[in-house]
Amino acid sequence: MITPEDVEFHPVENDSPIWAETNFFGFYNTEEHLNIGVYALFRPQLGVVHSTISMNDHDALEPWRANFFDHRAHLPIPEPQRLSDYSLLNGLHVTCTEPNMNWRIEYDDGAGTTIDVEYRALMQPFDIADPDMDPITAARAKEEDFAWGEAYNGHFDQTGHYTGEVSIRRRTIPIDCVSTMDHSWGPRAERGAPNMSWLHAHVDDNYAVHAIWSFDHTGETDELTLNHGYAMVDGHAYGLASGSGRTTRDKHLYAREVELQVTDSRGEAHELRGTGLTRFPWQAWPNMVGFNVLARWTVNGREGYGELQDFVETTHLAALADRGTTSSAV
Repeated sequence: MITPEDVEFHPVENDSPIWAETNFFGFYNTEEHLNIGVYALFRPQLGVVHSTISMNDHDALEPWRANFFDHRAHLPIPEPQRLSDYSLLNGLHVTCTEPNMNWRIEYDDGAGTTIDVEYRALMQPFDIADPDMDPITAARAKEEDFAWGEAYNGHFDQTGHYTGEVSIRRRTIPIDCVSTMDHSWGPRAERGAPNMSWLHAHVDDNYAVHAIWSFDHTGETDELTLNHGYAMVDGHAYGLASGSGRTTRDKHLYAREVELQVTDSRGEAHELRGTGLTRFPWQAWPNMVGFNVLARWTVNGREGYGELQDFVETTHLAALADRGTTSSAV
């Protein structure tokens, strides 16, 4: 269960130098197909923050082809160390106005690119480690030493409503959308992470589906394995109990079509089909590429939008390319 105290930094286990604490805020403008990501990965034992600000509305197959991308690896963690109110030297200022529920995200690069949005939660935080919330965690709790990636031993996802605006070199774009944020804490090495598809589809303030999947990523079509997720209906998150899915990718490994079937804890089924609108190789942290796509979805016949983040390590991609085991590894 997530408590108000979880908005702040958590104790570092075993003085681990690879311990990480993260915040991600993602939002978009559907008319412009503009997808925005605000990310900070803190290394408390090292005293540094890895932060990226990305904005993209088209096919940006290289990071410098995006509308905007500011990537910093060694920003100092400001003192006192607080996740509820921090300002970084890249111009990012994040303030939590109600613990784990409402945030304000501000950014100014000093050259005309800015962010000024507010996030209002539409549900309580969804704790993927809580068996009372997550049916899959409950089912796996009987397995000895079960953990799906140590970096996500502490993790919650949450759907909310973003309002405000962004400016890209003084061109202003309004933001008014439903999207999903997350917060993670735990040891996070820079090699050895499993492949992960973190995705969500939002119809309106009363209906959204979020899910985390595993996948193989050795071909142009990937069968997905459900790990965690929820369907948010009228402000309540119902944990996903089962599901299946398939992602069809282009030759650059980006999702072009996604088909999902999931069933929540009430036994209600949700059928989703997503079509990729954009492409951007998000370098979330060293040795990792997030094949990011803003997608148009149909969810039980209703239209929605949301993001696909397919994470694969560069060492894995290089091995596939070197072996020539997949026509997609280019």
